[in-house]
Amino acid sequence: MSKDFFTAVEERRSIYSIGKNVDLAEDNIRGIVEHAIIHAPTAFNSQSGRVLLLLGKSHDKLWDITMEALRKVVPAENFSSTEAKINSFKAGYGTVVFFEDQNVIKTLQGKFELYKNNFPIWSEQATGILQYLVWTGFSVEGIGASLQHYTELIEEEVKKQFDIPTNWKMTAQMPFGSIEAAAGEKDYMDLSNRLLIKK
Repeated sequence: MSKDFFTAVEERRSIYSIGKNVDLAEDNIRGIVEHAIIHAPTAFNSQSGRVLLLLGKSHDKLWDITMEALRKVVPAENFSSTEAKINSFKAGYGTVVFFEDQNVIKTLQGKFELYKNNFPIWSEQATGILQYLVWTGFSVEGIGASLQHYTELIEEEVKKQFDIPTNWKMTAQMPFGSIEAAAGEKDYMDLSNRLLIKK
């Protein structure tokens, strides 16, 4: 990991054209995910993030589950574009599935009544930070990824298929793989519309 922080931030993009030609060893892929889990900041050091790393047939199975779930809700005449999209994720090397442990959140709500309503919000912030760290870590190593949100359609079946604890709440799916086509150009809003500085 030789890139400086700001270069890594700048080069992380949503990569939708991914493949299985990943040169990085699976131990190193696991290492990126583990490092992010350990060092991602969380409110009250709750460490509420949970991750399912899917490779090989398990990765394929996730997107088969997603395909069948979508087939039930997308009209048949419109399904071809949906099918192509899901197949593009399945074409990747693996998927990181993110969760938040609801038992951790409930425990903290019981211990700190004053902040009870904040813990679910902080949990969402925490999972976003964890996702971003994994994503940027992949980018540094030349691995493309994107963030997907099929949660409400697939969570129950994924938990059943992969024996996931019921108290883990799914937040996102991150298919990743070799970069088969670069991200397109990106427009940026004028910073004067996004940043206020007061003295």
